[in-house]
Amino acid sequence: MELTEPTAWSTDRLELGEGLRWVDDRLVLVDLLAGRLLETDGDAPTPLRELRRLDVPLSAVAPVADRPGEWLAAAGTGVTVLPATGDPRPVAELVADAPEPTRMNDAVADPHGRFWAGSMTYAMVPGGGTLFRLTPGAEPVPAVTGLTIPNGPAFDATGTTMYLADTPRGEIDRFTVDPATGALHGREPFLRLSPADGGPDGMTLDAAGHLWIALWGGSAVRRYRPDGTLDREIRLPAKQPAGICLGGPDLRRLFIGTARVGLDSAGPQDGALLAVDVPVPGLPAARAGAPVD
Repeated sequence: MELTEPTAWSTDRLELGEGLRWVDDRLVLVDLLAGRLLETDGDAPTPLRELRRLDVPLSAVAPVADRPGEWLAAAGTGVTVLPATGDPRPVAELVADAPEPTRMNDAVADPHGRFWAGSMTYAMVPGGGTLFRLTPGAEPVPAVTGLTIPNGPAFDATGTTMYLADTPRGEIDRFTVDPATGALHGREPFLRLSPADGGPDGMTLDAAGHLWIALWGGSAVRRYRPDGTLDREIRLPAKQPAGICLGGPDLRRLFIGTARVGLDSAGPQDGALLAVDVPVPGLPAARAGAPVD
């Protein structure tokens, strides 16, 4: 089954489809504001299956290494373990005491097992967001501050390069990552977009080191070369693409989560999970190191 055009992958429509990951031969994603963790197959469209439902926003998850069925989740105002069975276990409270009402946003594991989770204020206060780094056995570190709505980050295959978006500012910066410590160095502008392009939201790197970006409000996803030049744009039948990943049996199926939230008049594909095939495969999803109990 070859998908040459963006195709709705289920009849479900999500409020805010984010945090897409290809894990153990299936697609995992969240309906963020609804607190739902969902999965579906990658070889043919099927209805989304609910794995978990939390009473707080569920922003993104990463599989936990060597613990099948367990997830590390950015949820509510911190990070939580979602075990294969049983109740969630809090790991770190990160923004409950923030001066403005704040929640977690996008998050991902890097190839060295660290978990990176962003926060944002509900009022989208400029500078009110932070990217935190969580290393098993260590205290959480505010790795990048002064953000508004951090999205990503996205890591290369070695975990030594990180891309981080600040959506309303239209900015993506690139960092060098110390593989031993996770310390960030050499921050540099990678991409600056105009409001007409849409805001850079979810991101993923492919096996060639090119960066795929979902453009919130831009009805498109784009692939950029490592030098920051545009390689390809795919137009979408949804206004607000939010999350993105490469998956399927050969990692060449580009899955895109979209959103209905905030739209005065949602179209038939707004909130849909979309899929289209691309030539270059993605990278395997990284697994988070198990939290120290």
